[in-house]
Amino acid sequence: MILFADRAEAGDTLAAELGHLNGGDCLVLGLPRGGVPVGFRVAERLGAPLDVLLVRKLGAPGRPELALGAIGEGGVRVVDWERAERLRAGEDYLREVEERERAELRRQAALFRAGRPGMDPTGRTAVIVDDGVATGSTALAACRVARRAGARRVVMAAPVAPRGWEEAFREAADECAAAETPARFWAIGMFYQDFRPTPDSEVIDLLARSRPEGESR
Repeated sequence: MILFADRAEAGDTLAAELGHLNGGDCLVLGLPRGGVPVGFRVAERLGAPLDVLLVRKLGAPGRPELALGAIGEGGVRVVDWERAERLRAGEDYLREVEERERAELRRQAALFRAGRPGMDPTGRTAVIVDDGVATGSTALAACRVARRAGARRVVMAAPVAPRGWEEAFREAADECAAAETPARFWAIGMFYQDFRPTPDSEVIDLLARSRPEGESR
């Protein structure tokens, strides 16, 4: 079931669900890479700045697309221990995967921020945006990163998510927003006509376009 032509259209649709935040002291945080083009449209609609919030999935043995958990900036780590045990992924395996993904976090931070510090969410509403929520591991990690960084309020937002997804975020987010919650949900990509991977260059370009006038690019 196709719901969105691409991430830009998904962002416009999601932004309509977040209109009540317009005019507030919001900071939109896109999850790289696919959440950034969605977040760009949301930030435009809300008149808010856009930055990246860096998180990485911890993939299962032999099935890297299946999340056992996620890590984020500031030492945040989320693990679904029940799933990890079921798939026989012990602490040694998780530590190895985490070390690899932490290296990717550092690479992305250097590439996307080019030496600039991340925008400070202290005392603000952090609107965390991804192109969809499936297992929720990376989204949960992102919420914890924002909260630990001082966000006054955390909103987790995505164009599409499974029904009942909010339950997993009761403690992590103050608000959850999804434009669509289909009854049948196998993978985020099934709801997009164009779900090609977002290249690093597009993330860099969108972040540059969203910076306040006068800030060095």
